[in-house]
Amino acid sequence: MNNEWTYWPAPAKLNLFLHVIGRRGDGYHLLQTVFQLLDWGDEIALRTRADDRIERSDGPQAIPVAQDLTWRAAMALRKRTGTQRGADIHLHKRIPIGAGLGGGSSDAATVLVALNELWSTGLTRDELAEIGVGIGADVPLFVRGHSAWAEGIGERLTPMTLPQRHYAVVDPQVHVSTRDLFAAAELTRNSRPSTISGFLDGTLTANAFTPIVRARYPAVAAAMDWLDGYGEARLSGSGGCVFVALDSAEQAEAIVKACPGEFRAFHATGVNHSGLLDCLGRYRNAAA
Repeated sequence: MNNEWTYWPAPAKLNLFLHVIGRRGDGYHLLQTVFQLLDWGDEIALRTRADDRIERSDGPQAIPVAQDLTWRAAMALRKRTGTQRGADIHLHKRIPIGAGLGGGSSDAATVLVALNELWSTGLTRDELAEIGVGIGADVPLFVRGHSAWAEGIGERLTPMTLPQRHYAVVDPQVHVSTRDLFAAAELTRNSRPSTISGFLDGTLTANAFTPIVRARYPAVAAAMDWLDGYGEARLSGSGGCVFVALDSAEQAEAIVKACPGEFRAFHATGVNHSGLLDCLGRYRNAAA
């Protein structure tokens, strides 16, 4: 079974708010945010090899293999465990690059979780998350697979059960540089720390990057202005995608259909439990 292609989801996420509350001595920013997992995202096909090579057979042409987080995740897992097993990686990319939806981090997490199973390396979820934070701050979220309140650089997670909402997500089709946003002089880095209860009372919806992205990326500002006609348009993470929360799938689908041609849009439903963990459970049951 391990020599056949297996297929694993890599779900996207939204940041329902995001504040920067300080900076560590090493330059990393301290955040507070709520991660909402979605039922939509990338798909990764994996197949173990008879040799020890790790090959990305398909993936984004704009990202060299050595910089691809799926390849880096596989290499990091092998280094940590000492396994000599190889793998083929085929990435079907749906999540836009630079969108603030966690695509690269989710892809890396899926490779860690799935190859840990396929290679029988036996690491715990905590150990996989520890590897993941060295690849990207959001990787532990996807490894643990639950919507969460996050602090630190995004790796300190408190699982949350969020009410089900539907989201219309609009992609202005621009790549937003996370590095540039964090380096921006106008970024507010001293927001007052909040609490989970402060989020639950509905007062936390702002994203610290919104004014910077609006000023630097006119297409994102235009998408937000258009989406504001249907509710409170919010920026996700440090990317270019914007979204609005809705009560029904019908509302979200209507917005998607009305989306102007210069943008792309999709409807996704918020989930508390990652489809990746559901897939892992099905794989184990089939292998038993």
